[in-house]
Amino acid sequence: MEEKQFHVCMKRMKAGEQSALREIYEAYIGYIYSVVFQVVRNKEDAEDVTSEFFIKLWKLADNYQSRKGHRAWLAAIARNMAIDLLRKKKREIFAEDFTDSVLENASTDDVEEEVLSDVSLKEALDTLKPGEREIVNMKILGELTFQEIANILKQPMGTVTWRYQNAMKKLRRCGYE
Repeated sequence: MEEKQFHVCMKRMKAGEQSALREIYEAYIGYIYSVVFQVVRNKEDAEDVTSEFFIKLWKLADNYQSRKGHRAWLAAIARNMAIDLLRKKKREIFAEDFTDSVLENASTDDVEEEVLSDVSLKEALDTLKPGEREIVNMKILGELTFQEIANILKQPMGTVTWRYQNAMKKLRRCGYE
């Protein structure tokens, strides 16, 4: 789908035309699925996020502003949704592990220490630039290789590794390995 055709479809979606969403869906379902799958590496999760993507796109139609590079815009939305899913899953796993450890070691001191370390980790991550944080999340939470991250972000692999190394230096300064 060309830029002009995409912009027309978005205007039609803004006006409530569901057929415009169908056109975008048919043109980009494979592309969006592949972007999401590169991040989540799981067929079922990729299918879920892809479905949610088109629902979100419908909701974003009111705020859409015509721009060049709509494919990159679509990919960024899909990638962010996939990363959000990974984060959610990691939190759920952490919550289960945390609950299990609390039950096993019912010491109040341990619980307080665990909560404080989570807060300080969040503060440490907040010291990172958004681009650095995204790369760290994709590398650690998403368990992606630098090459995969470079492909998703459409950046040279050297840039990705350099940003990751800088982010890790900042985290080490905050006391994290």
